[in-house]
Amino acid sequence: MIVLQAAVALMMAQAAPAAMMAGMNTDQHRDAAYEELTQGETDAAIARLEANLAQNPEDPALLINLGSAWAVRGDKDKAAGYYRAAARSDVRYQLELADGEWIDSRAAARLALRTLEQSAVAMN
Repeated sequence: MIVLQAAVALMMAQAAPAAMMAGMNTDQHRDAAYEELTQGETDAAIARLEANLAQNPEDPALLINLGSAWAVRGDKDKAAGYYRAAARSDVRYQLELADGEWIDSRAAARLALRTLEQSAVAMN
């Protein structure tokens, strides 16, 4: 479980994505519950992310972080569903991962899904 949590922590998207490929303001910030996730407040993160997702259902940062929160809670199927939704989203932009790396949101979602799948194999 510790391996999964460490891997999930690297996948969490920061709340301030880089320039949106869809042409949105580059100064726009997202409430992606990053603080809650990094502080281990998973239930609070899920509640905030679900509320924000209701208004922005295609937002990859919200989808990825919601997947990460569910992975920490141990629901790998739910986590995978959110990661897949982020990978398919029509909304696309650069995200800063928890380790400081900037990556395309679809690539981040696919990376999160691979990490989840690899951790499941490693745990068996």
